[in-house]
Parts: sequence; structure tokens; C-alpha cells
Amino acid sequence: MRCPFCGEDNDRVLDSRTSEDGRVVRRRRQCQTCERKFTTKEYIIDLPMMVIKTDERRESFNREKLQRGIEIACSKRPIPRDKIEEVVEKVQGQIQDGFQKEVSSKQIGEFVIKYLKELDEVAYVRFASVYRKFQDTEEFLKELQSLIRKNK
Repeated sequence: MRCPFCGEDNDRVLDSRTSEDGRVVRRRRQCQTCERKFTTKEYIIDLPMMVIKTDERRESFNREKLQRGIEIACSKRPIPRDKIEEVVEKVQGQIQDGFQKEVSSKQIGEFVIKYLKELDEVAYVRFASVYRKFQDTEEFLKELQSLIRKNK
């Protein structure tokens, strides 16, 4: 593994841990040259999952795109980075467990909404407003009122 600080290819693994049902290995490493520590994550590489977009186009599943969308919904909220990563892992796990080769973007959005609703209601409403394409304030208010009723 190449050190992100000095670029040397001389490190040792200090600690390894698996997470998400063994799907991810997190390794804490130390560069033998500059002695700085860094973390890497290893993921299982499957055949690429295809995402069916609303206009029926297909594109490869992109974990970074999923994470970016969740991070935008969670911006300026008191949500730790590891919780966002946990949501990404859960959604990706559901996709891999429940689908063979293709999954609709609608289904991915529903998974994200489910986990964001549990994590943070503001992030949930932000994501839902874009994902469900609220056309006017009326639809937005309905969603907020359903949250308020749920919390009473």
C-alpha cells in the first residue's frame, strides 16, 4: 500500500477489523519510511451492479455517488462521519443481498430514506424532498406533518 503522505510503498499493518458482516476490512497502517499512520478499507469486488434510472437508462452502481447524496442531505447537521458511512454500508449491503445484477434508483432511494429517517429527520426531509421531487409546498407540508404525527 502506498503511503498517502510520502508516497513510499513500505508500510506495516497495525490493526485489522472487519465490519458490516465481513464485507469490509478496515486496516490501520504505519508507513515505515515517514512513520505516519493511515487507515485503509478493503471491499469485496463483485460484478458491477447496474442501476436502472427513472428514464430506463442503466449505469454502474457508484458507491461514491451514493455517499455524496447522503452527505449533502446530512450537511450542517450534527451527524458523525461514521454514521453516514454506516448508512452507506447498510444501503450497499441491502442492494448486494437483495438484487442479482440490477436495482432501480427508486429502490436505492427508498433504502436511503429508511435509514435517514432513523438517523436524522432533517436529513431525511432534505433527501426526500429531492428524491420524491416535491412539486409544491403542499407536498412538503404533508411529509412534515406525517413526521410530526409520528413523533407525538
